[in-house]
Amino acid sequence: MPDALAGFAETTFTHDGETRAVYRMGQGPGVIVISEMPGITPKVADFGRRVSGAGFTVAMPSLFGSPGRSLSVTYGVKSMWEGCVSKEFATWALNRTSPVTEWLRALARDLHAECGGPGVGAIGMCFTGGFALAMAVDDDLLAPVLSQPSLPFAIGKARSRALGLSDADLAKVAARADLCVMAMRFTADRFVPEARFDHLRDVFGDRLIAVEIDSSRENLHGIPRVAHSVVTEHCPDEPGHPAYEAREQVLAFFKDRLLVPA
Repeated sequence: MPDALAGFAETTFTHDGETRAVYRMGQGPGVIVISEMPGITPKVADFGRRVSGAGFTVAMPSLFGSPGRSLSVTYGVKSMWEGCVSKEFATWALNRTSPVTEWLRALARDLHAECGGPGVGAIGMCFTGGFALAMAVDDDLLAPVLSQPSLPFAIGKARSRALGLSDADLAKVAARADLCVMAMRFTADRFVPEARFDHLRDVFGDRLIAVEIDSSRENLHGIPRVAHSVVTEHCPDEPGHPAYEAREQVLAFFKDRLLVPA
């Protein structure tokens, strides 16, 4: 196993004939960490360790890429291409839920049955950012976090507002009065337009926790306009930095929703 994944147990999970590797760590209620492109990088693994350290059983499924491999331009382009041509991911389609979320929902049910607690949390990032919301059609999913949700690709007004779910799935999620949703983005991120967050506000109202980090020109923290990955690549270990505080807010959200007082 790569050094980046040290401390994780490599397991597998099978649903509907599809078997994937799942890297696990910790104890407590389950949280599924769904990596961004190009895969489970060292930064994604480090985030998983933080979630585990906050009192959770972390499950990181490998949906693409080579687990533990560091980010590079060539690796990123290769993984993105493979994801775009895969039928598992609805990269362009409007009002369609990515088929891979069926497998993720099954993983969440299995994790909840094993780990107990009131339910399961999940965070998706970038390419997988909306998957946590799609998983919330099941009542087991209590704490969905959408970190820079980038699908479908925001070309045109309709796709800029789209949330990556079918109308039927979105209606089921919206009808859950018990559900709070957390969503994060950098404001200058062209992959996650403001219109998408406006749509989330329209659907969830005060049940949405929206974290929008200023990355406009001459912002107070010098965040580059190309900043994209809120809790991983563009999150410095600097208390007080907006991305650092957003990452801490994610952990607090999981604790609030999933940890039952003794």
